[in-house]
Amino acid sequence: MTRPRDDAEGRRRALGRGRRAETVAALYLRCKGYRILARGFRTRSGEIDIIARRARTLAMVEVMYRPERDDAAHAITGAQKIRIERAAAGFLAGHPACAGLDIRFDALLLAPGRWPQHIEDAWRP
Repeated sequence: MTRPRDDAEGRRRALGRGRRAETVAALYLRCKGYRILARGFRTRSGEIDIIARRARTLAMVEVMYRPERDDAAHAITGAQKIRIERAAAGFLAGHPACAGLDIRFDALLLAPGRWPQHIEDAWRP
């Protein structure tokens, strides 16, 4: 049985990996010409890792880091997508200037030793 301290340490390490992955993803998006509007945007109903804008497109980006990129591609669940979509509605409600933009849900997949893979329009609500 795992001791509680080990569980807390594991969660802390996972959060650190997630933050580093989001930083890499944000830098990658900036290199592609996106402006980062928010990172770790949270509402009661969900969270969006990165909200980025390029021209008339507002991208709600889910960042997935896994040891294998194929595992990252399959890690976004249906329930997660719904939470991200609800959080996007919350963001838009608080940012009326963004309401006229084209909204897109993207995935950015990261794996050790591999270039990031940006999947534009990864799903639609």
